[in-house]
Order: sequence, then C-alpha cells, then structure tokens
Amino acid sequence: MASKLYLWMIGACMGASISAYGVVDMADRNVTIGKTIQKVYAPSPYGSYALYAMAPSMMSGWVMSIADKNKPYLDPSARDLPVLGSISGQGQTSAIESMLSQKPDLILMWSASPVSPMSQTNQKLEQLGVPYVYAVAEDMNAYPKVFRFLGEVLDKRERGEKLATLMQTVLDDVKTAVNKATYKPKVYYAEGTDGLSTECDDSIHVQILKLLGDVNVHQCHTSNHKGFEKVTLEQVLLYDPDVIITPEEIFWNGVQNHPQWKEVRAVREGRVYLIPSTPFNWFDRPPSFMRFIGLQWLANLLYPSEYPIDIQEETKRFYANFMHVSLDDASLNVILSPKSLAKKKE
Repeated sequence: MASKLYLWMIGACMGASISAYGVVDMADRNVTIGKTIQKVYAPSPYGSYALYAMAPSMMSGWVMSIADKNKPYLDPSARDLPVLGSISGQGQTSAIESMLSQKPDLILMWSASPVSPMSQTNQKLEQLGVPYVYAVAEDMNAYPKVFRFLGEVLDKRERGEKLATLMQTVLDDVKTAVNKATYKPKVYYAEGTDGLSTECDDSIHVQILKLLGDVNVHQCHTSNHKGFEKVTLEQVLLYDPDVIITPEEIFWNGVQNHPQWKEVRAVREGRVYLIPSTPFNWFDRPPSFMRFIGLQWLANLLYPSEYPIDIQEETKRFYANFMHVSLDDASLNVILSPKSLAKKKE
C-alpha cells in the first residue's frame, strides 16, 4: 500500500504550539510523530540496511555487527555505530535497553506482509513510548515503494525518489532482457561449505532467480522460513545446472577439483560464481536492497547478449548512489573478485 503523509499542529500548554506530523505507514497504520526526526533505529537487517542507504547519519545503531574488513566500504558516520540488536527473540530485553539508551525519535519496522504485522512485537513497542512505522516489502518489486515511503517519513523525498527510480529502472531493464532471451539457463544456488544446501524456488532467499526467468533448478515448496533445504550430490547431478552461484568461498575453491562435482555441467564449463558480499551480500542472507546490484550482476552472467552491461561500472555507480562510497580500482577488485566474474574468452 502506498504511504500517505499529512501534517497538522498540536497545541501545547500556555497557548503555544509545536509542529507534529503523522503518517499512514505501509501497514496502513496511522502514526503520530511529535518532533523532527534526527535518529532512527531499525531492528531488522532489512530495515537497517535500507535506512543506511537512505541516511546513514540518521542511524542510531546497527542490528548486527559489522566486520572490520567491511567498514571501509561504508560511510564514515556509520562505521562504528553501536550494535543494538533485535527487539524480538533472544536477548530482546538487553537490546531494548540498548536501543532506548540511544534515544531514537523513530523505530523503523519491517514486514513481508501488510496484514497485521508482528502483533506481539507491536505490544512491546507500544510500551516504549517511541513512535514506530512499518515498511512492507513482499518482494523486490515493492522496494521502490519502500524507498519513496522512507523519503516521506524521513523528510528526504528527493533522495527517496532517486533511489526508488534507480531500483525501478533495474527491474524494468532486467525484465525486458529476460523476455528477449530464447534460452533460460538453469541455476543451482549452492549453500554450505559442501554446496549441498539450497532454496526452493518460492523462497524469499532466491527472489533474484524468480525475476531472472524462474531459473532455479530446485522447484519445491519452502518447508520453513530459514531455508537451507538439504539435497544430495546425486540430485544436483540430475539437475545438471548450467550455472552455479554460491556465497561460500570454501565450496568455490574445492568444487573445481572434486571428482563428482566435476561431472556437473556448470563445473565442467567453468560457470561457478562466488556471490559478492562486501560489505553486504548481493544475493541473500539477508536478502536486502543489495539484491538490486546482485540482480544486475547475475542478469549479465546469464544473459550477456540481452543484458550487456559493464558490471564494474555499474558497481561503482551503485556504491556511489546507495552505499555513499566512491570505489577505486583496488576496492572494486575486492568486491568483484575474479571468482565472481565470467572468464574472458581467449
């Protein structure tokens, strides 16, 4: 649901008045925000990363720790923010105390459904005395709406519109390229150091593969939201994928010389690619806004004729626009290692 923004004045004591405003958030909730927002906390990876893309200087903290090796690829204002954790699940009491110590003006929640998101969590949130809004993204197609909503809530409409437009352009261009393709390469998503965990095609963790022509070889119904569906090597051999993508460098390093994996078409033809993950994963875990550069990366690998982008230049643009950093060649080579790229033909 698209957001709506409205303003009004609230009377204060002695006849004075202060400005306040309200929003109808993406879960169709009316939320009153009593002052200008300066600090925001997002207690989920999806919201935390999206908030970083919008306005790193407005972040109260991270929901998860940031590895030291990834900090150079972040805006300086966000590199050393405290880790505040989630407000649900284990450790929630200490996380709530840590969050409140940072005195956020707003809490940004995240939901995959606009229908009564996280009712138990809402009861806890109501007791905190901090206004909270929901961003709702059922899939990647909803992200432009999310960023426009964040632009309204954070009073950064121009930036929200810019990022939303960039995302929509990627979605439209990739869809056009996929529709032009006469052959859809089969893809296996290899998780775990042995490569024998994967995701069903309807999982949130592989939405990129759905957008690229529903090319996931593992067609099934997701048994749980955590994923990591176990498969056997014999099953992978039967799938005989054209391409394998993996977040596991250990698996990538070993698969090339494994006697049985070498029988898989993708391995034989040298089409096993390591998913970029600096500073955040481009594909999954968490499946964040980084998937938009991941979508471009994989679209170019699967459909080089239909989607003939220069992924190195696109990566520089994406990191400048979304990550607030300018990449030199050395940094680009860390993010896009040879393991992530197609081998150049002799």
